[in-house]
Amino acid sequence: MSGETNLVALLSKMKPFLHEESYVFVSVPESFQIDLAIVHGTFKEKEGTTLILKKENADNLNLNYDYVASCITLMVHSSLQSVGLTAAISNAMAEEQISCNVVAAYYHDHIFVDKLDAKKAMNVLLKMTHTTKLKK
Repeated sequence: MSGETNLVALLSKMKPFLHEESYVFVSVPESFQIDLAIVHGTFKEKEGTTLILKKENADNLNLNYDYVASCITLMVHSSLQSVGLTAAISNAMAEEQISCNVVAAYYHDHIFVDKLDAKKAMNVLLKMTHTTKLKK
């Protein structure tokens, strides 16, 4: 399965799902040992390895963070080769003064927004879904 590439189809079928949990981004040294079963996402940078964790897991490990986020998963299977989805979402969020961090995974895109903006962000995404029409 390669996923959807048509931007109109992606936006009209994205079905945003708001996870209940709170997530945090932390940076740890490359040598940091952690059970990958509790890690939601990772990315290596020269300054350290970024981990995305549930807030409770970061708290249990005494890891420092300064941003508590909600995760919204777009339930449409988007292709990694699709063009414009991240731009459309980040532009719509910017218009509403909502910061967003988009993580594109193999099957879905995941939008991390400040926990306080989660409902507002969902409304933005749902509005985008309902105002985007597929041509028949």
